[in-house]
Amino acid sequence: MSDAPETDDRTLGQAGPGQAGPGQAGLSTGAVARRLGVAPTTLRSWDRRYGLGPSVREGGRHRRWSPGDIAVLEAMCRLTASGVPPAEAARQARAVVSPGPAAPAPARPAPVQPTEPPTPSEPAPPAEPDEPASSVPARAGGGNTLPVGSSVSRECRGLARAAVRLDAPALDDLLDRAIAAHGVAGAWEEVIMPTLRAAGRKWVTSGERYVEVEHLLSWHVSSALRRVTARPRPASAASPASAASPAPSGTSAPSAPVLLACAPDETHTLPLEVLAAALAEHGVGIRMFGASVPAGAMEEAVRRTGPSAVVLWSQTRRTADPALVRRVRATAWGVRGARVRPAVLVAGPGWRGLRLPGIARPRGLRDALDLLTAPPEPRPPDRPA
Repeated sequence: MSDAPETDDRTLGQAGPGQAGPGQAGLSTGAVARRLGVAPTTLRSWDRRYGLGPSVREGGRHRRWSPGDIAVLEAMCRLTASGVPPAEAARQARAVVSPGPAAPAPARPAPVQPTEPPTPSEPAPPAEPDEPASSVPARAGGGNTLPVGSSVSRECRGLARAAVRLDAPALDDLLDRAIAAHGVAGAWEEVIMPTLRAAGRKWVTSGERYVEVEHLLSWHVSSALRRVTARPRPASAASPASAASPAPSGTSAPSAPVLLACAPDETHTLPLEVLAAALAEHGVGIRMFGASVPAGAMEEAVRRTGPSAVVLWSQTRRTADPALVRRVRATAWGVRGARVRPAVLVAGPGWRGLRLPGIARPRGLRDALDLLTAPPEPRPPDRPA
């Protein structure tokens, strides 16, 4: 529910930068905190320490934040989420919103030491990057936070904060930075997957209040992965298994791709998208078919593309189809007497407990990458009938 005295965004939008218009009170601290996805005590801390306070104080007590004030706070959130120390982030936030020579910060009461306890009636704000971890009580994911835990990286915490704020530009920037710094596999394991799991736990334990956070985060993760797969592939790159699996007539062997698809009725594609991006990062050609690929379409795709390998993903036992695996494994192409078949890998928890002799089962992303990028062992061609 909204506070009765607050004005809406359309009214605020009529005011000039940094100030509220005539007769407009601006937003309360609680309303701004909800909009930004931070605790009210964090806003008060930024006011005391860095001078990022509201332009209007009614009666000397009630804080009212103008559109310009909120713009500064949004920049502050984005910078701290990307790892900039709060003091420097505050300076940059003021400069970004108010370009030109840096103006002195408005006079404020003397800074309060980081060890000052929060108001008893409010939860403690999350620790800022330049504060000792021991100076702020640990949070277990309550309030406007995701339960990422205390052992994750600063990048993971920043991604979680941006997700809760629904800050799309920050999500794109943080994901691209993580992938550039760690590679696809490292970013997935150290930054992305812990944040996604925390988002899932949050909405499950909060009556699905945070479903929008998980959906937005997942969409931006997919977008970041597709930016990797869209990069130009080096002309010399070749699928490692192509030497053992000649492509169909009319194509060259080095272009034999790895084909990735979900089993019929399987809609969970994100893990397969991660593998696709990681393979592309290694210079391996891919064909990504995504969710719910019918069995007949899968067999036809194998015949048409002559892949070096096929990866079939299944999230649940219900969608795992051993018969499809056997048919794909038996699909052959090439001239009579020298026909070849693709290597077949089954990935995902849906295949657990199923007997599939001769089929590779990677234990995780790294294992799948090793199997698909390792030099191949020559496979004898089919004998002529």
